[in-house]
Amino acid sequence: MSAPVAHPVSPYLVPGFYDTALARGRHRDIVGGRWDETGRVQMQILRDAGMEPHHHLLDIGAGSLRLGCKAVPYLDRGHYWATDASRALMLRGRAVELPDPERLPPEHLIEDSSFELPGLPETMDFAIAFGVFTHLPFDTLAGALDRMGPRLPRLKRLFFTVFLSPDPAAGPLRQPDGVVTHPDRPPYHFDPDAVLACCARTGWQAELQTALLPRGQALVAALPRP
Repeated sequence: MSAPVAHPVSPYLVPGFYDTALARGRHRDIVGGRWDETGRVQMQILRDAGMEPHHHLLDIGAGSLRLGCKAVPYLDRGHYWATDASRALMLRGRAVELPDPERLPPEHLIEDSSFELPGLPETMDFAIAFGVFTHLPFDTLAGALDRMGPRLPRLKRLFFTVFLSPDPAAGPLRQPDGVVTHPDRPPYHFDPDAVLACCARTGWQAELQTALLPRGQALVAALPRP
């Protein structure tokens, strides 16, 4: 009997993943495709929540600035900050995707794979992690929420996306937009009640939004509890 195939916890954690993709000019492809559509959706979420140019935005898992190329021209100069497991990927986005790269100081692009938010000022008004926790196991979401809360004392709203399943342990599930998700490998799906309980346990007031997002992702809106 052959051994079961071992799947990586996340494709983004495979050694050399970013170097190979950047060398091939695939900085857009590796953040999930549907570049313009997804960036527009993210901007609409934030603007509907009240984000205005004077606010400060944290883009968690920003990749090659799919949101940044829209948010940086909208926000006041220097009000956009971003984190990602690969700073090189963010710098590539800054160089080739921004209409005016000088509006985004390079030091605002922070390499961070553990959601520690090192060097981030406490001025963030909004934060968004779009298509980040969909590719990471549930305990990573719990740890991230626990660590991020104390680092974001002025936050008005955190948005993040997940895939949901009414019975996560039942096996693969085809989402409304066609993506097949899994309980034990990426893209992951979670129990909606477990997501909300995780938020409450780590100090966040959260609710699931009803909007249908690209690839069938569900949107969670959260506030740090006072």
